Amino acid sequence: MITFGQNKPLKSTSFSDFFRNASSREKKKVYSRVLKRATARQQAILDQAKAKIEQRQNSPE
Repeated sequence: MITFGQNKPLKSTSFSDFFRNASSREKKKVYSRVLKRATARQQAILDQAKAKIEQRQNSPE
């Protein structure tokens, strides 16, 4: 039988503890905040790309 490494327990992190122990309500609150922030960051990137495209279209070559 082939084994990869030893089967010793890994140290728990606050991140893993949260997902293991948080209530559904707490998780939903965190997911909502994360999704809102991610959406805002993605929108900012799209806005920057749009501005660059418009700038290139309006600049003389």
